[in-house]
Amino acid sequence: MSERPVLLLVDGWPLSFCRHVIRRDDVDLVLLRFAAHRALFPDSYLDETAHLPAFWVRDDVPLAEEVARYHDMTARIGRRPTFFCNPSEPAQEIAHDFARRAGLPHLTEQQVRWVRNKAAMKDRFRELGLATADHRVVATTAEVKEFGRSHGWPVVVKPVDSFACIDTFLVRDDRDVDRLDLAPARSWMVEEYVGGQEWENCALVLDGAVLDVWPSAMPARPLSIVDGAINANISLGSGEGPDVDLRGLTQRIVTGMGLDHGYLHMEFFVDRGRVLVGEVGLRLAGCEIPANHGHAYGFDVFAATLDVYLGRRPDLAYRSRRCVGDLLLPLPESGRVNHITGEEELLAMPGVIEAVLRHGPGDVVTARRMSHNSAGYAHVAGESAEEVERRMRQVLDRFRIDIEPVGPPAVAAR
Repeated sequence: MSERPVLLLVDGWPLSFCRHVIRRDDVDLVLLRFAAHRALFPDSYLDETAHLPAFWVRDDVPLAEEVARYHDMTARIGRRPTFFCNPSEPAQEIAHDFARRAGLPHLTEQQVRWVRNKAAMKDRFRELGLATADHRVVATTAEVKEFGRSHGWPVVVKPVDSFACIDTFLVRDDRDVDRLDLAPARSWMVEEYVGGQEWENCALVLDGAVLDVWPSAMPARPLSIVDGAINANISLGSGEGPDVDLRGLTQRIVTGMGLDHGYLHMEFFVDRGRVLVGEVGLRLAGCEIPANHGHAYGFDVFAATLDVYLGRRPDLAYRSRRCVGDLLLPLPESGRVNHITGEEELLAMPGVIEAVLRHGPGDVVTARRMSHNSAGYAHVAGESAEEVERRMRQVLDRFRIDIEPVGPPAVAAR
């Protein structure tokens, strides 16, 4: 058996954090993958990780049997994980159920509901004395109309387990409601639209204590992003941030939900001096938000995150203070890429410190209505959020992607 820590890592798709962990030589890994998510794995990534033991959970077999098969595999390879990390939002329920059955650190079923089910989450916020949007679980458009008429338009309609704004809609009036399709197979909710400025906050938690917090500004709200607004997040290592006790607010949630360790990501609003908590997740933030914090504060954010999942106090000695954001490059339609602005051209622009393209000429791409839909991303640095946003808009003015239709018109996922 290895003397190094052995981690069971939920591998949902090629996240930057996962790529960091698989390159580490001081921890042994077993990857946990779900057959139902196979389409998310590019063949190139499977080749890149082929040297690591991976356990695929079949979706047509009882989970107890899969856990027994997992124990057989880890005994056979002499690598028994004692630590567990799930960076994936959609895998929360099954991943933590698997970890519980396997005898690994995990969230309880109630904790998973608090950090995954947005209606239960907001109910818990209220129990903790925190302000949040009025909301209601609904099953019909008539219930949405009733809520909108009593609370005022617009309202937001979403599945209780949505993420990345998938199937999330801003509904302005009765006519908008009539265009909704509330699939009965999912649980839906409606909530009041909150004004003011929306912010993000990330934190690392160890032994139930918030170690530090990193706020982010958003040039545009997620619901505007899916309709074509600038898609970016800016980590505020310098300059002005929200006038909120973020460490205290985050600790209140961590304590109230009994969260022991992990990476926490949350969204909140400041409206005329009033703070309203939006949502919270105990997993890595989406897009390249964690990397923003590393660039902004001058530390290895992924190493620090791995540390808390291994029960170790991370090194949070910051070597710089600046603002750095991730600008997601537009992917406006589905089809075949004929031309795309190259990484070298992007890197030559003011403030751009990193540029990554997910697609190149000849690739067939699919545009989707989700907040992380993109052709790639650029990390942009500056002394203030305003300077970063200005430089991001210059990048958008320069960036070009030419896509031609392939076959019948592609249907973008809602």
